Amino acid sequence: METLGTIEQPIGLAVIGYGGMGSYHAWKILEQLSGKITLIGVYDIREVRQEAAREKGIYTFPSREALLSDPRVELVTVATPNDSHKEIVLNALHHGKHVICEKPVTIASSADLEEMIAAAEQAGRLFTVHQNRRWDPDYLTAKEILEGNPLGRVFNVESRVHGSRGVPGDWRALKATGGGMLLDWGIHMLDQMLTLNEHRKLLSLYAQLTYVTCDEVDDGFRVFCRFENDLTFMVEILTSNFIELPRWYILGENGTAIVKNWGRDGEIVKVSDWENRESVPVQAGVGITKTMAPRTNDTIQRYPLPLPAGDWLEYYHNIFDVIRCGAPPIVTHNQQRRLMKLIEAILTSGEENRVVTFAEGL
Repeated sequence: METLGTIEQPIGLAVIGYGGMGSYHAWKILEQLSGKITLIGVYDIREVRQEAAREKGIYTFPSREALLSDPRVELVTVATPNDSHKEIVLNALHHGKHVICEKPVTIASSADLEEMIAAAEQAGRLFTVHQNRRWDPDYLTAKEILEGNPLGRVFNVESRVHGSRGVPGDWRALKATGGGMLLDWGIHMLDQMLTLNEHRKLLSLYAQLTYVTCDEVDDGFRVFCRFENDLTFMVEILTSNFIELPRWYILGENGTAIVKNWGRDGEIVKVSDWENRESVPVQAGVGITKTMAPRTNDTIQRYPLPLPAGDWLEYYHNIFDVIRCGAPPIVTHNQQRRLMKLIEAILTSGEENRVVTFAEGL
């Protein structure tokens, strides 16, 4: 991939789409990345958003063509509604720009993604997708638990995000603009699942899409995945939950980990004496049980969760290193290929009410 400028020279960036995420990108660059990334300006088709940018002292381009024709702009972040991603990405690559695209990279198919990858390769430019949830504290905690192996062999992982407000009443509620929770929060959580299983093949899945508060697009989903080595992994996004379940629930042969909410509240409970399995019967409903009697404190130990450090700015630091120094990107084409194929399989499973299997693994 051809690089522009010198290693010391900041990269000139412009944002297309100055909505919630577009303004977030712009703010982060202005406040924390000025040494490596320079915000040249933004463009939004809505004048109200252009004015909002100007009120922050940000230059607004009069048109997308003006933005893409500006030689100061080396890198473009596309933060528009989902249905416009492909067209804008291809347009920016045609103008010789490096491109960051907000998720989901496309709402249609893996074929769209391949078209964008091919255009980037032909232009000799970076094309990548913004996957900021790889730096969430709760995810990093779960990642360290899985990689550090404190629970022994992990056989089941549950990852959830629950809300109680349904689908937002904007483009996210419209099928034509790529709405629905699968393409919104689902992209994040499924990307996390795949990065946690980078070297483990997905064998099958079964998905349920929910339409409690919205008829046109899904307002939530559950997907049950089976990976190699007898690992099951459930991802659940629901928007009609008034009592939340844990963000992460991880089961291993020697213990259990629970991670609550967006932070890292929770604990790890491990067995300390496997041989001591005797239990005293306890009352369970109208009967008694020894099997489900809780373990006594002398056979378990409780540990605090690990607290690995993470910084979302690493994403843009990596972008700088890719463009200026030829470093490998954190978010790769193959990761996005796998993610899009997973999305397609979930839609097939949910719409046809069947298990989808992958003969050679995904």
